Amino acid sequence: MTLNRKISIAPMMAYTDRHYRVLMRLITPRSLLYTEMVTTGSLIRGQADRHLAFSSMEHPLALQLGGADSKELAACARMAEEFQYDEVNLNVGCPSDRVHSGQFGACLMKKPELVAECVAAMSQAVTIPVTVKTRIGVDQQDSYEALHHFVDRVNGAGCRTFILHARKAWLKGLSPRQNRTIPPLRYDVVYQLKHDFPDLEIVINGGINTWEEINVHLQHVDGVMIGRAAYDNPFFLAEGSILTRSQIIRQYLAYMRKQLDQGIPFSRMSRHLMGLFYDQPGAKQWRRYLSNRQNTRLDEFLEVAFTMSSNG
Repeated sequence: MTLNRKISIAPMMAYTDRHYRVLMRLITPRSLLYTEMVTTGSLIRGQADRHLAFSSMEHPLALQLGGADSKELAACARMAEEFQYDEVNLNVGCPSDRVHSGQFGACLMKKPELVAECVAAMSQAVTIPVTVKTRIGVDQQDSYEALHHFVDRVNGAGCRTFILHARKAWLKGLSPRQNRTIPPLRYDVVYQLKHDFPDLEIVINGGINTWEEINVHLQHVDGVMIGRAAYDNPFFLAEGSILTRSQIIRQYLAYMRKQLDQGIPFSRMSRHLMGLFYDQPGAKQWRRYLSNRQNTRLDEFLEVAFTMSSNG
């Protein structure tokens, strides 16, 4: 199966859970979706079923793994394939302290040989694609030559798809939140990488908020990954969708009903709708309504949504 990575939704901790992914699948039928990062320890020594379960409507769907032990990563890649994920992705870009202390994430950019070993083990363990999401540099290792060497080495181990957040990562001095905005965006570096590796699939990520920006990037690279903009304003990705906002909500509520019967809290699902009416009349009132934990009646919820749709 060849995955279409023209548009994908970034893995985002505490955001891209299975409920959000169902909502995004209703909005954008063809985009490739990613899970939150799941550590190898959580799967091998934790509750794998809880972390890996998803709805069949989420396809195509990639599992992102965090780890640095080749054997553990290979075992988790096999789990991904057994659960019928369409891709398994290795995180080599997260700058959080927890990830850094575990010696994986962005700090792995300093260890291309280890990343290559991990990718080789994962690729040998499964038939689904093994991809890597990384930054363009880390700390003082931010030369193009270092990035070129990293990609060349990891490609040699079997990875042909690289997703690059077009910022370097600072492991000390900046928080994960600051790492998303303070290091300058260097789209030109990602473009150069595609030029130098024309046979690789290069996907760009970072600070992309509009279709105009997406189309500019697609003139230089193979795909665009959208992060925060897809959460804050999810409907902007509905270009070509046949569903209106009210239709999306009606279908999402049908999903919510089934989840409520299984004991999933209302707020865990409804929070993903906060940005659905972004920049529309009444958007502030909509967010206020969703924030009120007493508003949990689905019929009332639907009525408010249809009122919003009519106003917009």
